[in-house]
Amino acid sequence: MPAHIALALAVVSAPSHAQSEQTGGGNKQATTLDRVEVVGSRIKRADLETSQPVFTLSREEIQKQGLTSIADVLQRISTNGAALNRTFNNGGDGSASISLRNLGAKRTLVLLNGRRWSTQLDGSVDLNTIPSAIIERVEVLKDGASTIYGSDAIAGVVNIVTRSNYEGAEASAYIGQFGQGDGGREAYDFTLGVRNDRGSLLLGASYVKEDEVMAGARKISAGGPPFFGGQSPVGVPGSFVDPKDNKTYILGPNGQFVPFNSDVHGYNTAPDNYMLTPQERTGIFAQGLYDITDKVTFRSEFLYNQRTSEQLLAAMPVSGYKLSKDSIYNPTKGTANPRDLTTSRRYVESGGRSFNQDVKTFHFYGGFEGVFDVGERQFNWDVGYRYDRTDENSLTYGLFNKQAINNAMGPSFIDAGGVARCGTPSAIIQGCVPINPLGPIGSISKQALDYISFTAHDSTKLESKSYTLNVTGDLFDLPAGPLSFAAGYERRSESGQFDPDAFIASGQSTGNGTKPTKGSYSLDDLYLELSVPVLKDLPFAKLLDFSLATRRSDYDTFGSTLNSKFGFRWKPFDDLMIRGNWAEGFRAPDIIALYRGDADSFESYADPCSRHSGRRSNAAINAKCLAEGLPASFEQPGSGSSRQTREPFTFGSNPDLMPETSTSTTLGFVYNPSWLPGFDISVDWYRIKIKDAITTPTVRFILDKCYTGTAAEQAIYCKLFKRDMSYPGSPGIITDMDLRPMNAAQYEVEGYDMTMHYRLPETRWGKFAISWDTTYTARWDFKATKDSEAEKRLGRYFGGDRDPYWRIRSNLNLDWTYGDFGATWGMRYMSGLEEECPQAYAQYCSNPKELTNRLPATTYHDVQFRYNTPWNATVAVGSNNVFAKEPPLALTAPYNQFDPQYDVPGRFYYLQYRQRF
Repeated sequence: MPAHIALALAVVSAPSHAQSEQTGGGNKQATTLDRVEVVGSRIKRADLETSQPVFTLSREEIQKQGLTSIADVLQRISTNGAALNRTFNNGGDGSASISLRNLGAKRTLVLLNGRRWSTQLDGSVDLNTIPSAIIERVEVLKDGASTIYGSDAIAGVVNIVTRSNYEGAEASAYIGQFGQGDGGREAYDFTLGVRNDRGSLLLGASYVKEDEVMAGARKISAGGPPFFGGQSPVGVPGSFVDPKDNKTYILGPNGQFVPFNSDVHGYNTAPDNYMLTPQERTGIFAQGLYDITDKVTFRSEFLYNQRTSEQLLAAMPVSGYKLSKDSIYNPTKGTANPRDLTTSRRYVESGGRSFNQDVKTFHFYGGFEGVFDVGERQFNWDVGYRYDRTDENSLTYGLFNKQAINNAMGPSFIDAGGVARCGTPSAIIQGCVPINPLGPIGSISKQALDYISFTAHDSTKLESKSYTLNVTGDLFDLPAGPLSFAAGYERRSESGQFDPDAFIASGQSTGNGTKPTKGSYSLDDLYLELSVPVLKDLPFAKLLDFSLATRRSDYDTFGSTLNSKFGFRWKPFDDLMIRGNWAEGFRAPDIIALYRGDADSFESYADPCSRHSGRRSNAAINAKCLAEGLPASFEQPGSGSSRQTREPFTFGSNPDLMPETSTSTTLGFVYNPSWLPGFDISVDWYRIKIKDAITTPTVRFILDKCYTGTAAEQAIYCKLFKRDMSYPGSPGIITDMDLRPMNAAQYEVEGYDMTMHYRLPETRWGKFAISWDTTYTARWDFKATKDSEAEKRLGRYFGGDRDPYWRIRSNLNLDWTYGDFGATWGMRYMSGLEEECPQAYAQYCSNPKELTNRLPATTYHDVQFRYNTPWNATVAVGSNNVFAKEPPLALTAPYNQFDPQYDVPGRFYYLQYRQRF
């Protein structure tokens, strides 16, 4: 069997007399394994090669990477695109995901032991809820599989298989950190497995602690030209807009008004932010089975995982609040022309904004499985119940009460005791302490901060239930073999809710306001799968068979959908298999898309009408901007290419959404030459087309379509935002944008996958093995609507969306063993990208004339050395990014000045110790 072919061991057990240790059966006297279930199919079969391409990572291969999270492992595979990870500080929530083909985490289905894993409110799976210590292997099905698994399997399927065949005990410890002395990691786990003639039980526990890396600790993210990621115009001391001339000023050292200059008076937020966020994970896992009779087995799984995580942002910038002309801190008080001043200040005395999550995940599966006979034929069956629940409690520090700020900036006076008071002598506001937003650091007292501050308490609950029934077996014999089938029924329900802090929900916070979210849906699934042998053991047809499947899904939200697939396998001779597959797929709207309460978000973008963007040189854009009343001198406030809006934009939901649909096609071959033992190679072409895609247009996209789109696009997208032509200090800025999902977009992605393994013959210097996995993307097109012109994204980087579209991703690993010694050298390659270069940064662009910047190709090197000790332990030392390769500088990256899919700068060292008992 080629090494890359996945073996998804049976969720349905074989008869006791045919069980092996690999299937988790209780019979120690295992005989030959006759049939198992392969990922991507429910039919049990002896031939493990399918019509669908599958990539597999074994437990041993995972351990050789020196990582503490299965999310980090999966994000390294060549078919992954851009997905959440710990490098997402602003915009992250401690979760991590995988996005096959760069089509989004919501279009990648994640399974645990062949069963659907619980999703978050937005439909994605948080891989940090699955402890890496319990994993036996990971199987990545690089093809659509909605006919087998239902919704979400558009880009592919990730099946995580837990340890079930282990007998004994082992414990392991891991420590590591970056060469700079930060970002420490430690991990500990213990596993115990017992078996007897009728059953088995496996117990496991794990603990992982991953420390932070501050953005200020690395040159690329610390701020300062050409690293602009941390520059903000809102700093300390605060600035103000004087209504006398509508210009922005700052108080000079002698109390005089000085024109505000963002380059001089701005604030570098980078040192206050995490570049790599911290988290802790604790998990316990139990899995067992018991043979009730020779033909009936009970199987059960239990998992509990807790994650605590944090993101840290610079102190809250508070803008738009008026310092009363009667405030003791208003510099115009007592002059001939006292006046209210509209202020902006970063409240650094608060210590920053800290976002903390405590996420508890509970998983249970229990079911019966076995065999029954009809005549001389034997059929396998299973029936089971799955229950998943996630409870998240979040605390946010560093937010302020709007009304309290208004009170503290309102009229104030000094009482007879020399104490500053809010209000007037006849109407004192009790507990309030006046605030000086125009003073230097330290001018806001702890008492004033205590008055205006509050801690936000948010909670999220998710619940997923399913009941399943599956039957598989052979119906009758054909000349080339038995016609096999699998059929089944699933009843699934999903529910979730998000309850924000009441203060935030009421809009009284300086942070992002949001309304509660609550919703649920349920569905019934029926599926049928057939395997039809056509030819066998003939010249140029050692094997030819077809696979067919269809699935009907009936949702209580939008109705029903029917999806089918067809595949074939052809072996002209034993060493070569040619395979192909065509499949329909779909993705149902998730809870966030259907039921989300309106939520504020301060988005970073470049206004095409702003002179800093360089886009007003386009005649069409300039004409439209002038027609809106924006002069050529108009500049979006802020610094850097992507500038954060002064006012929040609005994310919402759309209860009228329908499912998105897809078709995927693959064609390839597997070659395992008998004349070269230990070698196998697979090459597959793929194409995925998605229609009616559920997408929330980004700020950049809406503005692009409004200013450069067709007339039909302008009619849709120009209505989604508003400009305020009388906004204090920055007339004409965009003050609101409506960001809601819609069934409008289309995707087409095409490319080639190649996986090669070669285990060389043993030599006097040891055993050598090579594995090489590569994805070449030939097309990645996006359409806003079916009538829009295709946007060619391949080879480009969209910094505002943090989306890299690599042409090539490749992983090459060289492995050596000699007795008890071993070593692995790994290379990870990402091809170059090109981004638009802002006019203001032309001097830093690789091509200033064309206003483009090149992100060069990047290769990381990882190394590990191992030794198996005489006392049954393994010691491993290693280094990831051994040459301390820096990530490519991205001028449009909104944070840290590099994309989060690249490694954090620095060489990482680690030590692993695993003791077996």
